[in-house]
Amino acid sequence: MNSKTALLAGASGLVGNELLHILLNSAQYSHVKILVRHPLEITHEKLEQVTIDFDKLDEYAQHFDVDYVYCCLGTTIKKAGSQEAFKKVDYDYPLKMAELAASQQTKNFLVITALGADSTSKVFYSRTKGQLQLRLKKTGLIALHIFQPSLLLGERKEFRLGEKFATILSPVISILMRGKMKKYKPVEAKNVALAMYEVAQIERTGNYTYPSDRIEIISRKSFEI
Repeated sequence: MNSKTALLAGASGLVGNELLHILLNSAQYSHVKILVRHPLEITHEKLEQVTIDFDKLDEYAQHFDVDYVYCCLGTTIKKAGSQEAFKKVDYDYPLKMAELAASQQTKNFLVITALGADSTSKVFYSRTKGQLQLRLKKTGLIALHIFQPSLLLGERKEFRLGEKFATILSPVISILMRGKMKKYKPVEAKNVALAMYEVAQIERTGNYTYPSDRIEIISRKSFEI
């Protein structure tokens, strides 16, 4: 039994919920905090739910004194209501979390962006994700791990048409997308969570990026460092 501690934001989301259960069921972790707007309907002896105002993250800096910080925050422009609101969730909050993690000397900061993230992209979504990645690398984190999944598969609470089609067509897509196209295949949210968990167990420093195909390999534990 180890005594690792973790902080997770985005536990109510597709990947975050999968990751939460992995962390709670792992003998590696003795304490798992989650940052939530509203308490989740889950109890566990290892779990501490911290109800916060994400617009005031600085007030919760003490909670970042953990071994690992997992950031699974994310929304869509449609759900957020505007580009400005989207950027707050997908850029401002993750960046502030990284800064707080760096100030507390957190061993690993793990975050989800997206495949195709590009700070110079003409597409607002991809540009925002790319700009976040650039800023994260300048925060002074001991170890930064960026996960870039393609379209996510899994059971969401809200309906997303694109992901529903991807789920239906996934067997066909998997056959067609080979070679260089392999990284564009839809990926199961659980596999992203597993990859994040596995990567966090490795003690190293620096910045690392994992595209979707690499995520699949790591989730099967068939990878080499």
